Amino acid sequence: MAKLTPLSFAASLMISSALVSPAAFAQEAPVTQNPGGADTPINEAEQEEIEISGPGAGGNSEIVVRGRFIPNPIRATAEVLSVLSEADIARTADGDIAGSLQRVTGLSVVGGRFVFVRGLGERYSLALLNGSPLTSPDPLRRTVPLDIFPTSVIASTTIQKSYSVDYPGEFGGGAINLTTKSVTRDPFFKIEFGVGGDTVTTGQLGYTYFGSSTDFTGFDNGARSLPRGLADAFASGNPITTGTNFSASEIRDLTASLANANTTLIQRNNDIPVNFSGQLSGATSFLVGDVNIGVVGAAGINNTWRTRGGIQQISQGIVPINGVDTLLPDIDFRYLTTENRIVVNGLFGLTADVGEHKFKLTNLFIRDTLKDASIREGFDARVSDTRLINRSRTTWFERQLFNTQFVGEMKFDRLRLNVRGSYANSQRNAPYERTFDYTFNQIAGDFVNDLQSAGESSRIAFSELDDNVYGANLDLAYEADIGIPITFSGGYAYYKNDRISVRRDFRFLSAQGALPFAVSQQRPDFLLSDFNVYTYDVRLVETSGSNGAAAYDAGLEVHAGYLQFEAELTEGLRLQAGVRYEDGDQFVTPLDLFGLGGSNLDATNIKKDDWLPAATLTWNFADDMQLRFAASKTIARPQFRELAPQQYLDLEFDRTFFGNPYLKNSRLINLEARYEYYFGQDERLTAAVFYKDIRNPIENLGFRQGDNFFTTFANAPQATLYGAEIEVVKYFDLDVLGGTFFEQRRMLWAGNYTYTNSNVEVTADDQIADPLSGNLVPATAIFRPGGFALTGQSDHIANLQFGMESTGDRLSQQTLLISWNSNRVTNRGPAGQPDFVEYTGPRLDFVWREGFNLFGKLGELKFEARNLLGTDYVEFQQLNSSVIRNNAYDIGRGFQVSASLQF
Repeated sequence: MAKLTPLSFAASLMISSALVSPAAFAQEAPVTQNPGGADTPINEAEQEEIEISGPGAGGNSEIVVRGRFIPNPIRATAEVLSVLSEADIARTADGDIAGSLQRVTGLSVVGGRFVFVRGLGERYSLALLNGSPLTSPDPLRRTVPLDIFPTSVIASTTIQKSYSVDYPGEFGGGAINLTTKSVTRDPFFKIEFGVGGDTVTTGQLGYTYFGSSTDFTGFDNGARSLPRGLADAFASGNPITTGTNFSASEIRDLTASLANANTTLIQRNNDIPVNFSGQLSGATSFLVGDVNIGVVGAAGINNTWRTRGGIQQISQGIVPINGVDTLLPDIDFRYLTTENRIVVNGLFGLTADVGEHKFKLTNLFIRDTLKDASIREGFDARVSDTRLINRSRTTWFERQLFNTQFVGEMKFDRLRLNVRGSYANSQRNAPYERTFDYTFNQIAGDFVNDLQSAGESSRIAFSELDDNVYGANLDLAYEADIGIPITFSGGYAYYKNDRISVRRDFRFLSAQGALPFAVSQQRPDFLLSDFNVYTYDVRLVETSGSNGAAAYDAGLEVHAGYLQFEAELTEGLRLQAGVRYEDGDQFVTPLDLFGLGGSNLDATNIKKDDWLPAATLTWNFADDMQLRFAASKTIARPQFRELAPQQYLDLEFDRTFFGNPYLKNSRLINLEARYEYYFGQDERLTAAVFYKDIRNPIENLGFRQGDNFFTTFANAPQATLYGAEIEVVKYFDLDVLGGTFFEQRRMLWAGNYTYTNSNVEVTADDQIADPLSGNLVPATAIFRPGGFALTGQSDHIANLQFGMESTGDRLSQQTLLISWNSNRVTNRGPAGQPDFVEYTGPRLDFVWREGFNLFGKLGELKFEARNLLGTDYVEFQQLNSSVIRNNAYDIGRGFQVSASLQF
């Protein structure tokens, strides 16, 4: 039987609770709270031998695991993983999980939101919440933008890089499992508040618009609600055009009914406000008979401002100049964009411990609202080579996620039964997406917009998206002894995701022709005033569906089952192996929104079943060392937004995307070997090599349709990826230096480096589906022949941490953080042009945390300084000596001060 030491008891609780996740180790590492509030791991070095008394999904309670210094989650699991504990998250002080994850070996974060694992893009990363499927609060993506999860509601994060069959088969780069905070041993109530800003935004020039008086909360007061008449017109199922459905008078009334100045007029703000955040959290527990009930809750708001000012250029094609191929900026704008982002979050959880059975209900609410105002000036050769153009944009994006999960973990002697059920709803509402194009008139010496001429227009769009995810899992594990200790496990998983998206696009036109010259000089809200609407017969003209689908219906349903075993073949040698079967049915169907005879856009239907084997061999050959060897087969399905033939604007990259309905699944073969050496408490050296073979990888592809530039997606024939990574964490006691300052202090040196090389292979014999027609064409017509790197892949990723911290009773911690990614491709270049390449450069951050005691209550002060090197963002194309800056802007240096007090 297993030894019942305090540590093994804590470990068994951790492993048994981890059964809520597909693998057994996605829970927070056991920690103790020191009197100053710092989290420090339990001293595992004092344990000579630890035997874990509860299997995970496929673990074995009778398997004796050696290792004095190997941390519990890593020692117990058969897989290759990294654990980001609550203490790790607190040290880096990143306000969201995406920021913390970029410190993990092999991980990089693109656009501050999406995690790339070992150079594989967000579509290859699986995100889970407490082990259950997680829908994205940005429904344009099925993958989750991890910057919406505040660190205050997350207890730990596990990144599993080798596949095991109890995970979903969509596992390319890795799985990121977020574990929400659970009930602690002692009741607590905590208040946090912070303010901050950056040198480019705070107190500087920016743009904004009124919207409504409650916008700062992330909820508008109804000012952007559809006018009743327009809502009825939408519900009629008819296009809003003059004719049999609507009279000219009715359309004028609809046009005049729109909210005008509050959604249209961009105003200069010479003193952009500071960022602020606030968070309340607490937990308690109590007995009801023999049942231990726990309650945990959290609520918070984060209001941030970001101004980006820079250059956006697009080249129409390659032009020979003096015999040298050259790129010219046919579209060349200077711009200033200000975003106000408000994230509101809430967490409520209940737990019940009934003997050895545990039950958990978790509810999570996140609302992510983005208010954007942008003005750009420059030249567009599609309109005129000489006329200066002024383009303005106002948007309001409401993205909302509600997720509820139930977990039951039951133990019956040698049998464990786990059940999970989850439901998540994600919504995106974008009312009043407005744009205005004015051109400069030499005679007037002013910008004009007559709502008719080329380059002069006004447009508005309304879009809604609703996304639902249902998940259910049943897992069984049975401990046996057939001469060797072995655990057999199996399970069934059900996943269903359905989505509907509707977008209505309109242009404002004057039925009387071009507006009078004096009227055309008016500012946007006057231009579309009720007076002008009725005097000059300005009408809404529906253009929905003219560029792609006005609406689409999408769904993904997966039935899956797996069988797995884990056995100790001989002392210190463990094998976990199994196979998963998945039957997936995915569709995206463009909808005929107006019932006019069907959509001329092709639907997608991908129905595939897959057998996905995986095996990991772990050799724990010394008390502080082990080797792992892993092999698996996995898949990657296209995301809905990659399939849907509908335009959407991605504000992060300020680019319009358009789906490709002819995409198909990618298949991956994954191989890995990893060495782990834990040479002291909290200290380690790990090294790994990895290889992936990918059939039909999905690549971002720039393309041109008419005069418009878009980003779409296409399957390349084949790609390979290989690389190596290394990580070192070492502490040094500073007592030897003498003096009161160095008493009870230690220094941290930590670093990791990942090298990745990928090669997309395209030959003249390969054929793929054309993104626009679906016809089979030579792959060299879409991609340049030869080999090139996968989009989003950096050859080099490096992170360094240097810090000092107190080992005494009071929290005191100072950390310098350095991160660097080498250049990476964001888009394949259109029409034979060079690829779009992103430069993010080095980043230097500093975090200082100090504990204090106020009236007997523990508190913490925190100071953060970000991007101290002032590294800017540049996306560019380069051909010979010519350079096109597709998107370049200043980021600035960021500073934040926060305080928390725990009762």
